[in-house]
Amino acid sequence: MDIVYFAIVVSVLIFVHELGHFIWAKAFGVKVLMFSIGFGPKLLRIRGRETEYCVGILPLGGYVKMLEENRQEPVLPEDRHRTFEAQAPWKRAIIVMAGPAASILFPILLYAGVFAGEDEFSPPTVGIVLPGHAAYGKLRPGDRVLEIEGIHISTFAELKRTVGKNPGKELSFKVFRDKQHVDIGITPDETLDTRALGVVDRVGTIGISPHRPAAVVGITDPESPAYRAGLRTFDVITEVRGQPVTHFADLERLLGENRGETVPVTYLRPTRVVNGLGKLSDIFVYESGLAALTPETSGENLQERTGMELADLYVADVATGSAEQRAGMQIGDRILTIDDVEIPTWSMYRELMLPPPIAPHTVTWQRGTERVSAIITPARRDGVGGAKPVLGASNWSPTVPERSVGRPSLFRYAFPSALDETWDVIRFIVAGITQIAKGELTLSTIGGPITVYDVIVQERQKGPSYLLWAMAVISINLGLINLLPIPALDGGHLMFIGVEAIVRRPVPLRVREVASLFGLILLVVLMGLAVKNDVEKRWDVIAAQAKELIG
Repeated sequence: MDIVYFAIVVSVLIFVHELGHFIWAKAFGVKVLMFSIGFGPKLLRIRGRETEYCVGILPLGGYVKMLEENRQEPVLPEDRHRTFEAQAPWKRAIIVMAGPAASILFPILLYAGVFAGEDEFSPPTVGIVLPGHAAYGKLRPGDRVLEIEGIHISTFAELKRTVGKNPGKELSFKVFRDKQHVDIGITPDETLDTRALGVVDRVGTIGISPHRPAAVVGITDPESPAYRAGLRTFDVITEVRGQPVTHFADLERLLGENRGETVPVTYLRPTRVVNGLGKLSDIFVYESGLAALTPETSGENLQERTGMELADLYVADVATGSAEQRAGMQIGDRILTIDDVEIPTWSMYRELMLPPPIAPHTVTWQRGTERVSAIITPARRDGVGGAKPVLGASNWSPTVPERSVGRPSLFRYAFPSALDETWDVIRFIVAGITQIAKGELTLSTIGGPITVYDVIVQERQKGPSYLLWAMAVISINLGLINLLPIPALDGGHLMFIGVEAIVRRPVPLRVREVASLFGLILLVVLMGLAVKNDVEKRWDVIAAQAKELIG
């Protein structure tokens, strides 16, 4: 069945591409002799009034054969005005461009179908406000954003998209807070989002998250009331004096007015079980407990009165052999500063440690009453577009999702998201082609039909939305590659039409034929290289299958 899905997907994408040529050729009155999907022996032939429609056995290409004067077949006098050459250069350019354009625009529908299938969205409710960002001191946890610049906001995704498209521009927010509407002006920070292959986006951010943190606590001081009561870092508080605790904000609220009164605190403590699940992996189990907590009588906040704070900045895991482990960092340490800059959140820790170029940083953390400093250089991990810095330590500060809201209308969410995703993929592919041309990416990254087959099979197994996503990426690839100025591709035809428009006469037929021959040779070489890369990537599998056949 996998080969059938491959044939169907590729045939659909080629059909869309060739349909673009066909429709515009017909629109301009060009006589179309054949519309063919696939090469080789014909599985299907249908003869129309003047066009023959065919399906070939090999779904690896297609073509629209138009009436041309330079072909060997004679052209009837009444059809001379219907040849491809008889059309004005701008009409021929549109006919040639229509195929790649169809391949590039079709993914908008595919992506829209994927996004339309989503049915659960986070509400536009503020869960976390990060210190030092644009929303700090203006928005509060629990605020619900109703409008931005007078436009209704129904999901956090819409909020994020609107903010992201307006870096550095003051936006007017209408917020529902404490049973009343509040108008707030916020200017999103401009952030450079460096993605794979060096693609850089200027995006607006205001430093909020839709989910409020769970009541997972961190404790450093062994003399604090919380520690003396038996509470430890990464305990999950579930109740205070019988009142349920869901978010860390609930814990702050329930203990906010307590000045020295002992209260029962129920908690869950995660405990690692080494080689659990039949020695498959380590797992965590939660052990319940009850503590009698007596906060201090003085102190401005929860940490000063109890010694507890959100566990966001506490190290939950240190990778074996990482730079952090070599520097002496341990589970339970609390990150304090990087290069003498105080760190309020783990996300800021990542932001300061990971931006390229990879460089050493002086990191200070607290362990009990002791402060430890060390120089840490993030590790390098090879990936698409080159090596990227990675952290060898991670935190554990889970959030509690808010109750989801329904899907917005297609025109408010699915299609805008589809346009954004299509544009992102176009930029990514163009960056990849450019870097291959410059020699910044090796030719081994070029994939062929076997890679396409593998992608289609793998994504189909994940589900329909994944398959549609893969189809969209392949379709955009098809459109952009056909625009390359290589004779025998659509881009080569556009190049000849452009030269004709400049010099005011057609490029001589002999020149076009020779150029097309060289272009065809180049395409054969590139296809051979792509197949070679495919075989090398799958050599182990191919060798194993061959061994089974041999016996």
